[in-house]
Amino acid sequence: MRPDGTRVTNLSPIVQALPHIMPRRFDAQNWASDYVDEDIVKGFIRQKRREGQHVTHMSVLVAAYYKAALEHPKVNYFIMNRKIYNRNHFCFSFVILKTRADGTPDETTLKIFLEPEDDVFSISRKIKENVELNQNRVHNNSTDKFANMAFRIPGLARLVFGLAYRLDLHGLLPRKIIDLSPFHTSLFITNLASINTSYIFHHCYEFGTTSVFVCMGKPVPDPHAPAGSRKKHMPLGVVMDERIATGIEYSRFFAAFERYLKKPELLECRLDGKTVLAGV
Repeated sequence: MRPDGTRVTNLSPIVQALPHIMPRRFDAQNWASDYVDEDIVKGFIRQKRREGQHVTHMSVLVAAYYKAALEHPKVNYFIMNRKIYNRNHFCFSFVILKTRADGTPDETTLKIFLEPEDDVFSISRKIKENVELNQNRVHNNSTDKFANMAFRIPGLARLVFGLAYRLDLHGLLPRKIIDLSPFHTSLFITNLASINTSYIFHHCYEFGTTSVFVCMGKPVPDPHAPAGSRKKHMPLGVVMDERIATGIEYSRFFAAFERYLKKPELLECRLDGKTVLAGV
């Protein structure tokens, strides 16, 4: 029993064998391209802003991903020490740019936890609040403070991270450390469109429990659009750990993911689809 997940045992023999056949996450990585209809998402964002609601590309994409994951929970599984676990929460990690006190650019990584009652608006608020807090040049989040402590003494970082890796293998890493680590996450996402850069296929880290990495690239002309059209789409580079789900399960998940990106208005209600009665 791990603090972040429960061992899954009711799996077919071939699925249980995969972590033994491919014990390392980089052995089991599959790459796939996907596309977001930029006209649909941008139109939704503009409409919501006219209504006084703040929504971004990332919040729409994360909301669509999480809603699809609630319907297809195996994409929230992870592998540790050749064992398959069902994660007991959903979170996503991402990198933001910040400015040091001397004015030089820097990066920090944030991790945000989501709940089934979230919607695209609450996700957007969580992202906005965390980004604003951590862009403060004098503010260091808990992850930054932990890393600074580890690198302050020569040789300590190797000891600290080596020990964390060993403890994690055996399910002994404390939940507080797991919550700090951006590498223990349901989804790692990077928005290269924000720096006007094309998408890449980013590896899933061997340290931690990241099973899916999504990279958003800058929007480009849609090659399938009619001649003379200015229609664009945003390319996504997706890297996934093939050991957590079968091909058909991934296929169904991404079909749902794409469906919600094409109809983002479906993300305005609770992502678990439940309705809360007034006064309850």
